[in-house]
Amino acid sequence: MSDAATRAVEAAERAAAIAQAAASRAAEAAGEAMQAAEAAGAVATGAAHAVGVDPFVFRLAIFVLAIFVGYYVVWSVTPALHTPLMAVTNAISSVIIVGALIAAGPADYSISKIFGIIAIALAAVNIFGGFAVTQRMLAMYKKKKK
Repeated sequence: MSDAATRAVEAAERAAAIAQAAASRAAEAAGEAMQAAEAAGAVATGAAHAVGVDPFVFRLAIFVLAIFVGYYVVWSVTPALHTPLMAVTNAISSVIIVGALIAAGPADYSISKIFGIIAIALAAVNIFGGFAVTQRMLAMYKKKKK
């Protein structure tokens, strides 16, 4: 192998290691964020009951705030971290689809079954679309055939 090819392989290996580390840190941060959100939800629910706010209005306000936070978090991700974060998102969607299968499983026809079926469809689209986008992003880094 030529010296340039060896350097290119070494650079690709370093980039892969950096991407792996970034994905690991992103997964850890996502786990910590989930724990913080659960704790904040418990505190907020207690505060809402203490103040006397309707629980529906309180949860709606949290949902709207989560939309804004999610928007700013997603659009502030650097392009180098996009592919590892997509992989983490696909893993989270696979957990969501398991919960949706549990919700859609009971024999009776209820609102939870309807929402479970909708969640299965949306999570499936998210998973397969995420993998397609990830593969497309990875294909951008491959050397083109002449």
